[in-house]
Amino acid sequence: MVEAGEPKRLRKAERRQQILLELRLKPHVRVSELAGLFGVTTETIRRDMEELSGEGLLQRAHGGASATAPGVHREMDQRRLERVAERERLGRFAANLVSDGATIMVDAGTTTMEFARALAFGETRVTAITNSLQVAMVLGQSPAASVRLVPGTYMRAEAATIGTEACEYLAGYNVDACFLGAAGLAEGGVTEAVDGFGAIKRAMMRQSAARHFLIDSSKFGRTYLTRVARCSEIGTLVTDAAPDGALAGALGGDTRVLVSPATDAAGSR
Repeated sequence: MVEAGEPKRLRKAERRQQILLELRLKPHVRVSELAGLFGVTTETIRRDMEELSGEGLLQRAHGGASATAPGVHREMDQRRLERVAERERLGRFAANLVSDGATIMVDAGTTTMEFARALAFGETRVTAITNSLQVAMVLGQSPAASVRLVPGTYMRAEAATIGTEACEYLAGYNVDACFLGAAGLAEGGVTEAVDGFGAIKRAMMRQSAARHFLIDSSKFGRTYLTRVARCSEIGTLVTDAAPDGALAGALGGDTRVLVSPATDAAGSR
């Protein structure tokens, strides 16, 4: 029985969100204060901070952590606080599509980061080429993964590289599959909102024997400036809910649709 005044125990994802929210309210937070606030050990908080630091979402400081420099990763930081459970399940589900020893390309995004985390957690033997600094850092924690980071023009807000140099680098490789995120999916196809991301995705698609788009259902019906692929070019759509109506009709028989279960054996982490 929980007594009055006893702190509510949060799951890992909820605790991490709260740490980031605390850093929005103050420039520095202490490990001991957060441990008391959440009712966990200081070692648990230190592990949370190490992971968040590895993803570029905070800066470790003596006895605690500080917010990242203004403007750095802000857009991705905001997106990471949305639909956390859905993205984690989607990432774990998509990781099951990677065979041991596979070669893959992974682009930048909050869902592909969860995909990379699942591969690292499962210690899947894989060679990955990515333009995402955070995907590289997360997957690079696995002793079974070989990671190649794409050179190019660095976008601080997305922690990713783009540009001609990046696309030329990608053209030098052939891989088994690519795993890509997107801002929107509608009858007209997959679209992207971040300038420069569309060219990267198309370059990865050209060099991959199989294509997998990781797009959660909140993005269905949305259309943005840059078209990445027609529905007939998607290959496999990995999502959390089956498309219906006009979108389902547009996808037709050309696209393999895989829907992640509401829960999975991995559970909450």
